[in-house]
Amino acid sequence: MFIGEYRHNLDAKGRVALPARFRDELKGGAVVTRGLDNALTLYTNAEWEKIARKLSALPLTNASARAFVRHILAGAMAVDIDSVGRVVIPQYLRKFANLSGTVIIAGLYNRIEIWNESDWQAYQESALKDTENIAEQLTDLGV
Repeated sequence: MFIGEYRHNLDAKGRVALPARFRDELKGGAVVTRGLDNALTLYTNAEWEKIARKLSALPLTNASARAFVRHILAGAMAVDIDSVGRVVIPQYLRKFANLSGTVIIAGLYNRIEIWNESDWQAYQESALKDTENIAEQLTDLGV
């Protein structure tokens, strides 16, 4: 399981070190793709298979479904974790998420998000202002 918030530096070659506690689960490789809120999402290969299967089953006749599938699946790239726990983020994904310098790695149970540090801070500030509203909406989802 991936949990926690970490700050790491993206190097000149587009590599970022993943938190040590995440590395064992990612030894078999991973998939990184465009996510939501201008962040990247990194999945284990096993979790990616589940997501990709669900997305590929969405109806081709629905324009929103096609757009979302393209966003996620066409943006995906298989990546390996090197011997010191780094992953190379492809240039087109770095550009999408505006990654450079310090990035935020957020563990979200079954996935990891990789954020531009200032975007993460802005998101956090915005979400914290609306925490009670968000909590009330989650009640309707059974949380």
